[in-house]
Amino acid sequence: MVSRARLKSILTGLALYAMAAAIVGYFGVNAYTGKYGLNARQELDQEIIALTSELAQLKREHARSEQRVSLLRSQRIDPDMLDERARFQLDYVNPRDLVRMIPAK
Repeated sequence: MVSRARLKSILTGLALYAMAAAIVGYFGVNAYTGKYGLNARQELDQEIIALTSELAQLKREHARSEQRVSLLRSQRIDPDMLDERARFQLDYVNPRDLVRMIPAK
């Protein structure tokens, strides 16, 4: 027969082991799913890849825009570019241009 003191020491030991396991489990779960855990790191890596590709696309677009703007600068105006922009903004057509009307669908 187990005495009460022996039973109490066994239950105390089991309770301490259970609390330690719960604490280790808590930190383990947070290390995996927490705000700074492994899943969050993978999601951040995917977001970094997506934003890097978007940045590269925006840089290419910016370079194209800069090139077009440089053609309209007063130091060296490209006559074709100036003519194109003036016609587009004013909705004008040169009388010698051939205009083809496409019916709306």
